[in-house]
Amino acid sequence: MIEIDDSAAGQRIDNFLLRVCKGVPKSHIYRILRSGEVRVNKGRVDAQYRLAYGDLVRVPPIRVAKSDAPASAPAPSANFDILFEDDHMLVIDKPAGVAVHGGSGVAFGVIEQLRAARPQAKFLELVHRLDRETSGVLMLAKKRAALVNLHEQIREDRMDKRYYACVHGEWASDWGRRRAVKEPLHKYLLPDGERRVRVQPDGLPSHTIFNLVDRWPDYALLEAELKTGRTHQIRVHLAHLGLPIVGDAKYGDFALNKALARANANPGLKRMFLHAYRLKLTHPATGETLQFQAPLPAECKRFVEQLAGTTGAEAQHEQPQTETKTHGSTAI
Repeated sequence: MIEIDDSAAGQRIDNFLLRVCKGVPKSHIYRILRSGEVRVNKGRVDAQYRLAYGDLVRVPPIRVAKSDAPASAPAPSANFDILFEDDHMLVIDKPAGVAVHGGSGVAFGVIEQLRAARPQAKFLELVHRLDRETSGVLMLAKKRAALVNLHEQIREDRMDKRYYACVHGEWASDWGRRRAVKEPLHKYLLPDGERRVRVQPDGLPSHTIFNLVDRWPDYALLEAELKTGRTHQIRVHLAHLGLPIVGDAKYGDFALNKALARANANPGLKRMFLHAYRLKLTHPATGETLQFQAPLPAECKRFVEQLAGTTGAEAQHEQPQTETKTHGSTAI
């Protein structure tokens, strides 16, 4: 018998059972639901039933076949720079080179490492994702109700996500300082199983707005504003414009990336220059408007300084003025 707490309230019973009964085939989970072996408050429910706080769930005895596969090593615990935390949310500054979750050849990611570092946490889930080589603001929910609310904000385009991207190429003079891209995106797999995305007429609707922050010969610093959240959206839209992101190993200029990564290169950069620097949203419990900002990583800041020829002096760019409560700081 399991009493439902905040960590499971609002979750569908089938998804709850899949989490509780790890290793049990999905077909078996649905069979015990249909047969009435699973009871909620002593009554039968269907797979779509959403659990409420205080519900009492009966999970019948289930035999699980022993696996001959070797057990995978547990994820090592890790801590990340925290931009904000309360009882509902955790917002961190994710470094480049760290996946947000395990899979596709990655044994573990941020979510597995944080769960290992916080074994007492009853609930911890990613609200959104960042590519492995993208750094910056990453948000996690500490309660299911918060996760549901934040996902609703994303679906209704009430969450403002901004990135900095440094690109190679010429920003067209007739674009002004703002360029909207609405090219549809299609996801596909390479023969080796690696995921890729391309612009394709029958792809998913996608919308990114690019704002020119600064420019130099052959390079430009842009702010990207996401209106949809497709896989690799910013990277593919910029490559489509002929402005690949510096250091992008999937859609960028590979010869340029190799030259920039050489020792003592000036300008030099050994990572992809894409950074989620700002996230603005409504607190899922209080309704307060919050804004989180992550400072530009040192290697990206140094690259901008090299382009500007400032050799260590800070390049100053105007930051948006808001009346929201801001956590973290942004510097270029």
